[in-house]
Amino acid sequence: EDTVSINTGAVTAEAERQSRQAIRRARRKSPHARIIVTGCAAQIDPGRYAAMPEIDLLLGNGEKLDADAFTKTGGGRVRVGDIMGSRRTAPHRVSGFEGRARAFVQVQNGCDHRCTFCIIPYGRGASRSLPLAGIAAQTRSLVEAGYREIVLTGVDLTSYDHGGKTLGGMARALLDDVPELPRLRLSSIDVAEVDDDLMDLIAHEPRLMPHLHLSLQAGDDMILKRMKRRHSRADALAFCDRVRRLRPVIALGADLIAGFPTETEAMFQRSLDLVHEAGLAFLHVFPFSGRSGTPAARMPQLDKAERKARAARLRLAGEASCARYLEARVGECVEVLVERGREGRSQHYAKTRLTSGDYAPGDLVRAVVTAAAGGVLLATPIRN
Repeated sequence: EDTVSINTGAVTAEAERQSRQAIRRARRKSPHARIIVTGCAAQIDPGRYAAMPEIDLLLGNGEKLDADAFTKTGGGRVRVGDIMGSRRTAPHRVSGFEGRARAFVQVQNGCDHRCTFCIIPYGRGASRSLPLAGIAAQTRSLVEAGYREIVLTGVDLTSYDHGGKTLGGMARALLDDVPELPRLRLSSIDVAEVDDDLMDLIAHEPRLMPHLHLSLQAGDDMILKRMKRRHSRADALAFCDRVRRLRPVIALGADLIAGFPTETEAMFQRSLDLVHEAGLAFLHVFPFSGRSGTPAARMPQLDKAERKARAARLRLAGEASCARYLEARVGECVEVLVERGREGRSQHYAKTRLTSGDYAPGDLVRAVVTAAAGGVLLATPIRN
């Protein structure tokens, strides 16, 4: 029997719309297949998905961790439990990803915070962390499989806490346990949760890549308060200044939401100014998307066209800031992790194109940056 498994997303209303669209498309394409649906959207609103006739089996985020849940016939069509009580983490280990350049290791799941715009804690449950031994074992197996860079991921990565180790202590121990790993990168971090061990690692560990992606969301204090974030504008700027003093060439990226409810033009301008003041090179910009069940969805909403326009302005500011950062790299030596052909990412996560040579995905190539254009570094390989 053919089976189609669909993992739904819920971070935005658009993600959920696309999930439902994928379910209907799967049924049209495979009319006789068994369609199993799981993921955050299914966990948060199982009734809505149970009402879709295309679905044969609905699994919650806790239930999907049992491999036999996908095959056993007993238990009913809808199997979605209370995720808030779950302390489980995925027991399986991912053995490979497409290509052979970069691999991801999830070390934390869930979130204990309640940002007013975010529905994700209701899909993932409380914060829980994986033990170091399991993280090290998975990292070691991925390195043995040919991956040269590991990215540590989590829903709220900086809340990592297991066996007395926070994120910085765990990352330090991981690098000690897997000395053959050339490059370690972090996904997204919260400036309100960064511990001293992580700051020390940023300052002194060359194998931790000089690139941090920050969950900032806004640059105005009133909007940050209404978002129920735990940092202020001054906190964000102080953090960026501190890490730049510790590691001067570090690249900083950030998530920013445009058009949050009640955001005035002056408030938005402070987010726009933050891009330049904090030197944010890589932006992920989202026009605000109200999620049913969140406090922000009940606040006075901005016009959708205005949200889109502000998002476009933020992206333009991000492109200009990125260009300044990349231009400053001209003349420097970079180490490029090749992804395909002559293209890859520098240690700063900058897209980089090598000017000569033949490489396989996963090769690490030292090169000198000769130019920066269109968001890409051009670099000439150093011949040994």
